[in-house]
Amino acid sequence: MSDFFDGGVEAAAGLSVYGADAVDASAASSTRGALVGDGVPGSLARKDPTLWGPDAEAEAKIRLGWLDTFTRSRELLPQLAELQAELGDLDHVVLAGMGGSSLAPEVISLTVGKPVTVLDTTDPHQVRAALGDRLDRTVVVVASKSGGTVETDSHRRAYWQAFLDAGLSEAEAGRRFVIVTDPGSPLATTAEEMGATVVLADPEVGGRYSALTAFGLVPSALAGVDVVELLDQAEQLSAALGGDRDNPGLALGAALGAAATTGRDKVALVSDGTGIEGLGDWIEQLIAESTGKDGIGILPVVVEAPDAPGAAGPDVLTVTYGGAGQPGGVPGGGVRPDLAVNGPLGAQFLVWEYATAVAGRVLGIDPFNQPNVTESKENTNRILASGPPTEAPSFVDGSIEVYGPDGVPGDLVGALRWLIDGVGTDGYLAVMAYLDRFGDADAAGVRPLLAAAADRPVTFGWGPRFLHSTGQYHKGGPQVGAFLQITGAVTDDLPVPGRPYSFGELQAAQAAGDREALAGRGRPLLRLHLTDRAAGVAQLLDTIRNLPS
Repeated sequence: MSDFFDGGVEAAAGLSVYGADAVDASAASSTRGALVGDGVPGSLARKDPTLWGPDAEAEAKIRLGWLDTFTRSRELLPQLAELQAELGDLDHVVLAGMGGSSLAPEVISLTVGKPVTVLDTTDPHQVRAALGDRLDRTVVVVASKSGGTVETDSHRRAYWQAFLDAGLSEAEAGRRFVIVTDPGSPLATTAEEMGATVVLADPEVGGRYSALTAFGLVPSALAGVDVVELLDQAEQLSAALGGDRDNPGLALGAALGAAATTGRDKVALVSDGTGIEGLGDWIEQLIAESTGKDGIGILPVVVEAPDAPGAAGPDVLTVTYGGAGQPGGVPGGGVRPDLAVNGPLGAQFLVWEYATAVAGRVLGIDPFNQPNVTESKENTNRILASGPPTEAPSFVDGSIEVYGPDGVPGDLVGALRWLIDGVGTDGYLAVMAYLDRFGDADAAGVRPLLAAAADRPVTFGWGPRFLHSTGQYHKGGPQVGAFLQITGAVTDDLPVPGRPYSFGELQAAQAAGDREALAGRGRPLLRLHLTDRAAGVAQLLDTIRNLPS
């Protein structure tokens, strides 16, 4: 497939970026040339916090540790080896974390084939299923940079109670927890009270840039991954990142920035099938949360295959990724990618972080803050305290209650067509599913179907997981989105120990809080509540398949 790229290849340390020169050349003037002229590669390698302007300088000053965190992370290795030995037969690793605390270790575990149960949900069915899986062999890694993440705190409470209910003493239960957090966080204090092991993370690395810090390495190492290899891969690449030439990070970042500033501000992320699993979801969070602010940004769209709907378009930059030295082949009917990024996983993490920081410079935004993330959180807390809003469905169609604004058509086909028609020629449709991503996995099938029906980019996110990812872009990026929220009936709720709410109530409050944040922006928003989850998902898929054009 490398023959597809007439823009050449930029390679270092086994990682190659194909096609970047051609993307850069599509702009009126070279984005890469401007970056080199401004001395950006060398300045970034030296951790210059002024690269993103005076408003971003204070944040950047304490957020550039990812550039060499692979060095400091090696200091964790003796502690991890000792911890593995202490845990002995506790070989079922559960990771309770959100966003940057869970996405990288999930990619690592999927790619290397060392399973980790990732718990990044408040869906009571999914949480209950996790609690019932090999509890006698379970160690729980609770990961939160701030120490105050409500989802992660709820998971910690649920597992603590489950261990006690299984007959463990408090001291025995405490030894089943490994806490990963920043120095001085409230979670570190809680961990000491529990008698849990604490692993402190690099405080100069933001959550979404933390793949090669304790957040990515601790759960991976406990699952049996050789994390030294990941660190070695990143370190080998780092030597190239200060240069003006033979710098894959510069090539990728300049291409992302050039495309976004010349009309291609959506990036379709497609695995080429050459050995890296799930990286698109991690890149999605990195790009969306880093760039989607101040009314601008790059929208990442994770698609299922090179021939999936939404993998290409006039405002879409198509990017494949993989583990092999050269891109994998594109099946018949698949789109021709604009860029391909191929190389080992540790180097992939670092090159995308570097490229995102470079793209932030091109866009003129601060790639290290997330100014709109707290809005939905604040709404959720208020709803938990005061109770959910009183809402009546606009209409009911089979197993689906439909909630929409005044004037929405009174049938499911019409309501979906209304939503699609609201996307516009430069917009996108975001599907946000507050469901069980394993038990209700078929719901993800709505993404390619809606992309085909709308002929526009369509994203899909599991709630509340996406709130720590594309949620920032939805509220801070270009206001051209249309939003489909899917919720489901709770048939087996689960209390959050020590809190006046259940997981089901927390999940409902998060969905309602995000609806409020989106509705306040005047964008098209439709909520579908599945009164029977399985039947509702099947009905929705069938309806979208048969939508009139």
